[in-house]
Parts: sequence; C-alpha cells; structure tokens
Amino acid sequence: MSGVTESGVVESDLVGGGSSGRGFGWLWAAYAVSAFGTRLAFDAFPLIAVLVLDAGPARVAALAAAGLAVGAVVAVPLGPWVEFRRKWPVMVAMDLVRCAVLLSVPLAYAFGRLGFAQLLVVSVVVAAADITFRAAAGSCLKALVRPPDLLRANGRLESTTWTAALLGPPVGGAAVGLFGPVVTVAADAVSYLLSALGIRAIGGGEPCPRSTEAGRLRAGDLLDGWRYVLASPGLRPLFLNTVLVNGLIMATAPLLAVLMLGDLGFAPWQYSLAFAVPCVGGLVGSRLAGPLVARFGEHRVLVTSGVLRVCWPVGLAFVGPGTAGLVLVMAVEFGLITSVGVYNPVYATRRLELTPADRVARTLSAWTVSGKLTTAALTAVWGLLAGLTGTRTAVALAGAVLLTTPLLLPRRAPAPAPAPALVKPTGDA
Repeated sequence: MSGVTESGVVESDLVGGGSSGRGFGWLWAAYAVSAFGTRLAFDAFPLIAVLVLDAGPARVAALAAAGLAVGAVVAVPLGPWVEFRRKWPVMVAMDLVRCAVLLSVPLAYAFGRLGFAQLLVVSVVVAAADITFRAAAGSCLKALVRPPDLLRANGRLESTTWTAALLGPPVGGAAVGLFGPVVTVAADAVSYLLSALGIRAIGGGEPCPRSTEAGRLRAGDLLDGWRYVLASPGLRPLFLNTVLVNGLIMATAPLLAVLMLGDLGFAPWQYSLAFAVPCVGGLVGSRLAGPLVARFGEHRVLVTSGVLRVCWPVGLAFVGPGTAGLVLVMAVEFGLITSVGVYNPVYATRRLELTPADRVARTLSAWTVSGKLTTAALTAVWGLLAGLTGTRTAVALAGAVLLTTPLLLPRRAPAPAPAPALVKPTGDA
C-alpha cells in the first residue's frame, strides 16, 4: 500500500502483467479505500448511540449484537444468489447500498430526526451487504489472480487491513472531536462510493456464470455452501477452527473494555493506544507470510501460526493498572496480531485453493455468516459469564478455551480443488 512502487509490482509480476494485473490493482485500491473508511468509523454507531441518543449499555450492546446477527441471517440467501450472477456488478451494487444507507445517518442527524431504530436498520443492511460483497470479492480475486500468486495477493490485502487498523481509529477519533459524532459515518459512506468506482474500473470481460434451473434459486441452494464446507476434509477443520477462534477473540473485546476503562481506570486514549500500536504486528506478519511459506511450506506455516495465535489471549487476564498493565496488553496484542497477520493470508489462500471457482461465493457467504453468528452468540455467552464469575475470570476462561482450538487445525495438507477461472481477461494475461 505504498503508492507507485507497490502498484508497479502488482501490474508487472503479480499476475503476469496485462489487464489482469491492472484488475487486481484496482481491486486492491478499492479494498484499501473502503477498509480505511471502515476503520475511520470504528465504533461510530455505539458512539452516536451514547452521545446523541443517550442510550445505555443494554441498548448499545443490543445494537452491536442485533446488527451482526440479523444482518448475517438476511445474507443467507444472498450467497447462492451471487454465485449465479456476474461478480463485479454485485460488488458495485453492495458498495452503493452501503454508501446510501450510511449517508442517511448524517442526513437524519442534520435534520434532527436520527433515532435508535434507524441505526439498527442501517447496521443490519450494512452487515448483510458486507457478507454479500465478500462472497463476490472472493470469486473475483480467484479469477483475477493466478493460483501461484494468491498468497502474495492475500498478503497485500492483509497488510492493507492492518495499516487501516493502525491509522483509521486515531484519525477518526480526532475527526469526531473536531467535527462531531457523525462525520466518520459520512466519510465511510464516501469510501464505499470510491470503492465502487475502483471496482467499476477493473474492466475486462466477465461471462455470466451458468445459472440454476430456469434462473431460479432453489431452497436447497441456500445450504449448499455449508454442505460443501462440512463435506470437505480440507475445509472442514479450517472452518471450525477459524470460526471458533475468531468468535472467542471478539467475545472478549467488550469485557476488556469494561476491565480496562472501568475496573483498572485507564483513560480512553490509553485504551485506544493499547490496541492501535500492536497493529504494526499485522503489517510485520503479513509481510512475513510469503517468505515463510516459500521456506517452510504452506501447511507448516498454517499450522504453526494457527497455534501461535491462540497462545497469547490468556495473558490478558493478568493485566493490572498503570504503565505495566498497558505494556502487558500491548505485548500480548502484538504477539496475537503478528501471528494472525501470518495466518490470515495463508488460510485465505488455502480456502480459495480448495474451493472450485463455481462454489466460491456460496462457500465464502456460508463461512462469513457462520463467523458473524458465532461471534454474536459467544459475545452474549461471555457477557453472561462475566456477570456470574467476574470480568477477569471470563477473559481467562476464553483464553483457556482458545488453547484447545489447535486440535481442530488440519492434520495434513490436502490436494487443491480444480478451479477454472470465471473471468476471461483480455490482453496478455
């Protein structure tokens, strides 16, 4: 994400040059601008709910959980639907939908009509559009990038994610302080508009995939993504491990906020700093993923980084007040995020390698829906545990359960599935 140098590398050697290389460059640029917009507006809805609508903790928690869960349920039929449509128009449409619904928030605020129900509806629509966009984007990436270059492409997308995570929240916090609570939502909406323009610029010829009988979506197609994942010896352990690990890590986020901001008395800027600075580890890890795979092999790196990423969170149960506690959180998060930075591009590449091109959208949609529902459920469960056992005990329990999850990692490297391209690039690709 470093300007001219990286763009030149993408076009010249990521996918062999030509229109396909330029296509990935536009896809990467679109992802970068929307990722930064999303991180700029990090926690914007809870902030608006508290500062503008005077919502209490219960309503703020309901906003987060309901948007995540309902949006995932709404997206269930969209994955199979996307499979039988051209992917680029779907991605552009989802960007425009997110732009429109997010712009409704600052507009309603300007006219004094913003309410809690509107925030809830917007969060549901954005969550459903996110899942649909990801399903289409996975198919697009698999079609644009040659199989040997998928890891490099995923590594660059991962490094962009952590760059946005490092820079977005501090900039967003400063913008809210200067211009008010809805400015970052407006910026996020604009980022989706720019993303749509970037995806539209990919160009090239994308044939319409073969559709279902009579072009209709059958009831059985809704579960096809889950059936394929659970029946695949290579994808099933990866799916179970990743969904559970991500859910447990995210479930402790509200508890850590309560522990650090409430019980231990950290200032909000210290809390933000504790989780922003370690994002440098994500940049380091995503840059190391390719060289590590080249030296040790994809499967060994996948398993090793998968084990390492769950060894850190239990340390958060021992955080104390003052500088020592802040340093401990930063060290734990740096180790966790560095391991995740290595794991994520390798696992994303393995998932695409094992999924035929005509099943990518359904598979990724089922995967993402499962992840969001699992995160919502585990967040609710761990909130109850914290009420029964105490915040620190609940964080420790999540860390202990995470230590058992490597048992779900794949034992051996499976053979890749055949993956015919959906896109027929023009030019010399």
